[in-house]
Amino acid sequence: MKVTVYTTTVCPYCKMLKGYLVEKGVSFAERLTDADPLAHEEMLKVSDGAMGVPFAVFEKDDGTVVKILGFDKEKVDAALGLS
Repeated sequence: MKVTVYTTTVCPYCKMLKGYLVEKGVSFAERLTDADPLAHEEMLKVSDGAMGVPFAVFEKDDGTVVKILGFDKEKVDAALGLS
């Protein structure tokens, strides 16, 4: 599974999501949208224009893609197959 998390440097929910993923032993790529204009543009394309963070993309091995706006443990657990 490939996980990409779009964040900003000051977002407390971004920190919570990243901490939760680390706690669950999930590797992820972080894209800082407030420090990298290319990351911001990438997030806008992937999220269909959503500008909120955190925005996480879970690309499963079977090709399924799950996109989650915000930090929602239930949705994250479901995307990871933990629920």
